[in-house]
Amino acid sequence: MTGSAARALELLAARGETLAAAESLTGGLVAAGLTAVPGASRVVRGAVTAYATEVKRSVLGVDGGLLAARGAVDGEVARQMACGVRRLLEADWGVATTGVAGPDPQDGQPVGTVYVAVCGPGEVTAVRRLALEGDREGIRAGSVAAVIGLLLGELTENTGAQDTEQHGGKGCLQP
Repeated sequence: MTGSAARALELLAARGETLAAAESLTGGLVAAGLTAVPGASRVVRGAVTAYATEVKRSVLGVDGGLLAARGAVDGEVARQMACGVRRLLEADWGVATTGVAGPDPQDGQPVGTVYVAVCGPGEVTAVRRLALEGDREGIRAGSVAAVIGLLLGELTENTGAQDTEQHGGKGCLQP
């Protein structure tokens, strides 16, 4: 993960752009991974650990009706978290994680169901649904690697793209 995080931060620094993170199941691990990279302070604006569903709504601006209807483990929730933290912390890019690390299912979703999202300039977003296996620690680590990987992919391959698989302005991928 460190290599991917370092590469993503290097690309952001070269562009003069900044990054913010919104985390739920990862509980600060994304921010810890990013800030472990020397020089991260040039790029990382901050992070919000929105573990409670209400914090997702009140701090990050996730739609309360959406949360009531679908719960917190949802691709659109992840998208809104990423865009919300981007706006809140005045960053060019936002990343988000939400999902079920276990030990019990949540919001009707099995353990290992995770959504990661990236929200970039113009609020163009990418969302990925993951079905991770393993224990709580492994699911959380996999979620961190996935969101950093998604960010790196957006920075290197897809910025500005509008393909129907992962992009679409304010839309998101829903399997």
